[in-house]
Amino acid sequence: MRTHVQSRSLVEAWPALAGLSAVFLFEMLDNSILNVALPTIGRELSASTTTLQWVTGVYSVVFGGLMPAFGALADRIGRRKVMLAGLVLLGVASLATMFVTVAWQLIAVRAVMGVAAAMTTPGSLALAFRLFDDDVLRVRATTLISTVGLVGLAIGPTAGGLVLGFAPWQALLLVNVPVAALAFLGIRAGIPVDDPAGLHRDPFDLAGAALGTTTIILTLLTPTFFVEAGTASAPPWGVAAAALVTGTCFVFRQKTARHPLLDLKLIARPLVSSGLALKAAAGLATAGLSYLVTLHLQFGLGWAPAQAAIGMLPQVVVLIAGGTLVTPLITHVGLTKTAWLSACAVVCGLAVYTAFGGLGYVWIAVALALVAAGMRVVGVVAGTNVMRGLPSNRTTIGAALVDTAGEVTIGIGIALSGTILALVFPGALTTARQSADFQHAITYAGLALTLLSAALVGFGILRGRK
Repeated sequence: MRTHVQSRSLVEAWPALAGLSAVFLFEMLDNSILNVALPTIGRELSASTTTLQWVTGVYSVVFGGLMPAFGALADRIGRRKVMLAGLVLLGVASLATMFVTVAWQLIAVRAVMGVAAAMTTPGSLALAFRLFDDDVLRVRATTLISTVGLVGLAIGPTAGGLVLGFAPWQALLLVNVPVAALAFLGIRAGIPVDDPAGLHRDPFDLAGAALGTTTIILTLLTPTFFVEAGTASAPPWGVAAAALVTGTCFVFRQKTARHPLLDLKLIARPLVSSGLALKAAAGLATAGLSYLVTLHLQFGLGWAPAQAAIGMLPQVVVLIAGGTLVTPLITHVGLTKTAWLSACAVVCGLAVYTAFGGLGYVWIAVALALVAAGMRVVGVVAGTNVMRGLPSNRTTIGAALVDTAGEVTIGIGIALSGTILALVFPGALTTARQSADFQHAITYAGLALTLLSAALVGFGILRGRK
């Protein structure tokens, strides 16, 4: 059995990095490339609007809900083993798309893809971290992997539209097959079998996994219920209450279990809690601002949807190009201060949008660029800090927590923004076009996002100082 030998350069680790980059490409490309095909899918499968929402939503819900459980499992039985199994599952599920004839079958396929993503994504950060013993190389590797994924996110809709011009919609999911094959070969060739000394043998906390998964799924479903039913309806509040109850039960279980799924004392470690708070702030800000700006450009400025898509380009460009900022910042100010500065950039971007967004698009573009730049850097550095703050046999559950923090706060950011708009416009949002009330609602929503993100960043900085 091969033992873990850390690489001395990115070039030396290229097979592993190619495989891990392919994993992240799948995660980013999967939803973005499918969205453009939803009208075609709806027509061919006779699917309603609600059904189409589940086609995309079930993937994110299953993915987010199962990440902590699979992260904990990987730390016990092997990160490489779980990731390779997840890639096989992804390939099989993608091939099953060819046999889909009704909408519920596609939803089932998407759910299985969510399981595969939960098995593979946390391991990509954990394995990238373990490839090197130098923090700068770790950050450079993570930046490379995330850049590949963000390129997939950016080109997904365009590529999907071009493919639909000459191929059926199933081709958009079949592209996962060669991506999964590339990832499988790269990881199998470039990453050694897990050293048993780097794993731990505590019994798996099945009850904790069930409670944690249920809590995350309910939390991710809550925004959807609020958007569909409105704040005056009982079901959304019932789902939110259920999430709170199961979350409380999960915390109690983790504090009292002899072998908890997640040792809460690990989260209390300064680097871990700081990194998670900064990652949460970035996810909240990016999702909330994107949601508000998309509506602002169309209902506030009267832009057509195509113009609004072009208006979001500052965010896309900075997210892709912003990776070049990471290494110079770390070189000059260090890893921890880089996380603080980038997180503060996120808050500043939200503050610019809240204070000046109503004065014209130039300020909106500045806000998009600031938040994207901050998110691009903090997304890499905060995750690395979480890994640094954990024991070596808990890195995959740590990576899962980083991804889960991002997924959950993305939902919270959209829900918070949507709820404030719904309070001002309880009817159709189309009545808001270029009205003063709409601008006030946008300002209030931006202020709420700014204050909540600032609180998270402040907490993260205070914890990091310890």
